Order: sequence, then structure tokens, then C-alpha cells
Amino acid sequence: MSLWPQLLSDASLGYRDWCDHWKQCVWFFRGKGMSVSQGEEVLLEATHTETSVSYNLNVQVPKTDTRQHDHNVRDFQLLLSPERIAIYGDSKWRSSVLAAVRNALQGRVNPLCVVVDDSIFLTLLAANLSKTSHVLSLFPGLREKGAQYLENVVKANGFSMDRVEVPEKRKPCLTLLDTHGKKVDMLIGEPFYYANEGMLPWQNLRFWKDCTLLDPVLSEDVLIMPCKGILKACAMSLPDLWSSRCCLGDVEGFDHSIVNNTLGACGELPAPKEGPFLPFSIWQCGEIKELSEIFTILEFDFSKPISSCHGTAQVKFTEGGTCHGFVLWVDWIMDTDNSIVISTGPEHRYWKQGVKLLSKPVAVGINGCNSNSEYGSTMVEALFEPSSSELILKHAFL
Repeated sequence: MSLWPQLLSDASLGYRDWCDHWKQCVWFFRGKGMSVSQGEEVLLEATHTETSVSYNLNVQVPKTDTRQHDHNVRDFQLLLSPERIAIYGDSKWRSSVLAAVRNALQGRVNPLCVVVDDSIFLTLLAANLSKTSHVLSLFPGLREKGAQYLENVVKANGFSMDRVEVPEKRKPCLTLLDTHGKKVDMLIGEPFYYANEGMLPWQNLRFWKDCTLLDPVLSEDVLIMPCKGILKACAMSLPDLWSSRCCLGDVEGFDHSIVNNTLGACGELPAPKEGPFLPFSIWQCGEIKELSEIFTILEFDFSKPISSCHGTAQVKFTEGGTCHGFVLWVDWIMDTDNSIVISTGPEHRYWKQGVKLLSKPVAVGINGCNSNSEYGSTMVEALFEPSSSELILKHAFL
């Protein structure tokens, strides 16, 4: 069931896939839903607190008791984003992760596997694929709620909690006391951090930081999954998104420029100011067009301690048009053979990318300049600073 306020949608203005402004609330029935017949009356009751709204559905059946579906019960309920739910429901993603974990477990006897992120999926997968494994899940964001949910899923599926463990207290790093004197054989993550949902892609490089902190308890032949991250980018035309992020100035006689920083304004910024990176699902940003080939800027090797990374790339434009900025994302390399790659790029609708909009759009052409006002290539320079988890991007059109 979908609920929404009676507001003008951008869809009425003719923008295809333009979903930036208005969002709806989708409320799912429990289980497999509820059967209704034509002519039946459905009573939807809504109650609210200061911070939330809950629903209760009654179907009036003549001369019988009312069928009631109370959706206020929240025991062991995990509130995940629609994108995260869709990822878990994607068979291709599940098959890739399943293959990576199965390959990692081959030949390992009684392995100690640490899940460093908030992935209940990986916890259950590792415990199910290896009947002799011991799985230690840190759940840094889910904590007790994740442990409760995991316990119920384990019971429902006939696993033993003896092989699955969640530390009672949050710790910045583990010691051999926490691992019962055993070195860690596998260190894995999706990576998925509950508090990072909807944030910039490289903020999941927290996984790399966690790997470094856990180095004292890792075995010499520890397997880390994913083993690498690759920062990809593409120059794109994004007219609708750029227009929606232009700076505010004088509106009806009032100066609104003071809110530009708060709103993350990018377009028409006065030099030398630059707009921030913005997290967006590019497919929802109206009119879009790739102007260059997808190129690699940085590579992150999780088998080494976390460190600053610097990279440059010069890319020729493959399409003519107006460049409004760069779109960046991380491809996760799940195995040492580079055969299993999980991409979070624009063609995959479940992920958000990082967008760096230009202060002013730039006209570009193919294979060099078609005129004095068009550029044929661009030089992009990137620096990742682990202390702040920030990415600095500089560019020059050539």
C-alpha cells in the first residue's frame, strides 16, 4: 500500500525518471499479504507518535469477525532501506556473494570467520556453508537488534548458535581473548554498514579501516573479502540534477545565499568555491548521458594497511554534449582472481553513486575540439584521505 500527500509531482512536468523531490511511503503487509475481494470494505487506521506513524488494517466481513492485521508489533524487526532489501532480493548479487564465500571456505578446516560489518546475510551464509566454522559477527551498527534478529533466524533454520557469536560490547578492535585464543582465518564484509545507508560510496571503505585495526588477530594466510576496491568514474551530462542544485540568490527580494552551504548547492558557485559530493541514484536524476568511457581513478588493496591513495586519469570524451559533472562509485573485487566483481555503478539501480557537479557546465566534443568552445578530454586527479574518509577530486578540461 502506498501513501502520499496531494502534491504536484515532477512527473507531471514530463521529466523522465525524475524522482528527486517527492517520495512516497510504502507500507508492506506481513507475510504474503492479505486477500481481499471486490466490494469489501477496508478500514485503515493510522496512529502516530512524535516521530513515527504505525498502521492497522481491518477488513469488514459481513456477519463474521473482523479480520485484523495489526502491524504495530516490532519485535526483532529490522528497518532496512528499500534499496538494501532489493539488493538481498537480487538473485545475481546473491549468486556472486555465494560463490565468493564458497570459494573462500574451500579447504579450510574449523575456520574462524569474522564478519566486520552489519551483514546478517554473510553471517548466515558462512555458518551454513561450513558446518565446522565459527562465525564472529561484530554488527557495529545493528548491535543488540542484529543479535536478536540473528538468534531468531538461526533457531528458525535449525542452526546452532554455538557456532555463531556476537560480542556483547562494542569494541574498536578484537583481541585474542575475544577470539578464544585463535587467529582469524577469514575477514569478510559486503561491505554494508547500517549507519552508512544512503551515504557516499567510498564511506564504505570503513571496511579497510576495520581490516587494519584487526591486523593483530589475523592469521598469516587470512583471506579478506572483498580483497580490493576500485574507484570508477564517468563524465556525464546531468541537466536536471544540475538545475536542481543551482545556488540560490535573490528570491522575491530576499537574499537566500546563506543557505547554499546547508543545501549543498553546486551550480553557479562563485570561484574558487566548489560544491560537495552528493549521493544520488543516477537513474533517478532525469535526463542523463554518459560523455566518456568509464575509467579507473584509484585502487584500494585491503590486504595492506589503510593509507592515503592518489591517482590521475586522462580521458577522452566519446560523446558530444554538455558536461555537468562526474559520477563516481566503487567496484568491489570479491576474490583474488578478480573473477567476481560487484559493481555499484549507475547501471545497478540499488546503489547510490557520488556526484561531483561542476560550477558551470562545459561543452565537450569527440576526439578533440570541434570548435574553440569545446573540449576533447579531461584530466581527473583524486586523493583519498583515510583520516577523514574524504575524497578530494580535481579536474581540468583539455
